[in-house]
Amino acid sequence: MTGRFALVYNPRSRRNMSDGSLYAQTARNLLGENFIDPADRIRLDAHIAELAASDMDCIVIDGGDGTVSDVLTAVRRHYAPDRLPALAVLPSGNTNLIAGDVGFGMRGLEALERLQHLAASDTLRRNVRRRCGLVVEWPESDAREPVVGMFHGAAAFTRGIELAHQPAILNNYAHEMAVVVSFLSSVAHLLKRRSRQQWMRGDPITIQAGERVRRQGNCFLFLSTTLQFLPHGIWPFWTADGARDDAINYLHVAGQPSRLVAASWALLRGRHPAWLRDNPDYCSGCEQRIEMALDSDFVLDGEVFSPGPARRIILSSTAPIDFIHA
Repeated sequence: MTGRFALVYNPRSRRNMSDGSLYAQTARNLLGENFIDPADRIRLDAHIAELAASDMDCIVIDGGDGTVSDVLTAVRRHYAPDRLPALAVLPSGNTNLIAGDVGFGMRGLEALERLQHLAASDTLRRNVRRRCGLVVEWPESDAREPVVGMFHGAAAFTRGIELAHQPAILNNYAHEMAVVVSFLSSVAHLLKRRSRQQWMRGDPITIQAGERVRRQGNCFLFLSTTLQFLPHGIWPFWTADGARDDAINYLHVAGQPSRLVAASWALLRGRHPAWLRDNPDYCSGCEQRIEMALDSDFVLDGEVFSPGPARRIILSSTAPIDFIHA
């Protein structure tokens, strides 16, 4: 059914906590049972199941990356791949990396009024950005349900996120500043001989990216995403000329990488010079499926996960999803 939408509202997200209750109450009055304020993931999953059963064609997500990931996970579970709903992301969380690429562009009452107008004119999908979701599966575990997000990282990335989640940083800084403080803390760790050796050595990780690329041994950094844009011009991924770039873009940096400072400076500016592409310590590409064997935790959209007893996960992409832009 067209001309309507549901709203998943996270009252615990940072910006929603500071907005007061006027917007939430207005949305609740407007949408009735289609205003979803779930207490936990189990209830959110049940709500999404009801939306799928009623053929709800548009879901608005008011929260951060974690809320988007929870909704994507439930949508994959309950919607058919050829009938996925359009999503509108209103950035209100501690982390809004996803919204930076596929966000609606508004939030609060302004966004609600714009969505009402689009729904009334049956033009919710008039302006969309199409992206896939990034699925993480634990193939050897029947007890672990797949989760879906859009940005995944391991090795040094996990260590950086764990630093950002320390109470001394998380409780005293807004997320943007927490990222800066965590980065400075990471640099400080690299300046100390003992921690530098541990970080640079990396973690044992094996990846099989598609049918052709296999990397085995210690990994300093692994990143993958189904997004097409990151803030501040950062884009540490590249593909061969003519190769696809619309599924899972990934970067693998081997342990003890050569020319790390120069490579980091280039990648942080979204540049991929020939010397970097030709350096065997750095590998990037785009695939629909990546198998990983790893001993250490990994991160999906800011949340830390364990690879489980089997130490194996599979990354894959969902069918394309329409993200509504105002």
